[in-house]
Amino acid sequence: MFKRIDHVEITTSDIDRAISFYTEVFGFVLKERFKPSAPDIEEIAFVTLNDTMLELLQEKGPAPAATGPQIGYRMMAIEVGDMDQAIEFLKRKGINVVWGPVTMGKSRRAEITDPDGLKIELRQW
Repeated sequence: MFKRIDHVEITTSDIDRAISFYTEVFGFVLKERFKPSAPDIEEIAFVTLNDTMLELLQEKGPAPAATGPQIGYRMMAIEVGDMDQAIEFLKRKGINVVWGPVTMGKSRRAEITDPDGLKIELRQW
């Protein structure tokens, strides 16, 4: 009956900047972009990476991102083939690792942030 997670929604302060970040850094592809008739949402964009989809939302008057632990989704994780290679690529794009990389069991883990300060985990299995 239930098949998979269809997409994850991310509210951003600047949808153009978010689209550029996810497409230019991670290789997501813009699938669709439109202005909905919803009163509080200015614009929506869907970006895909293989079978993963993000819905980027530009909303009117969003609260800033949390700066500490809170109830709710903590972060998303993107699998990488080679952690060291991924980190070097990100550094060339001006993106710094804010935590790690560390070995955790049979995997390696690091964290970066998107332009709004939202955490993104990098995981090499």
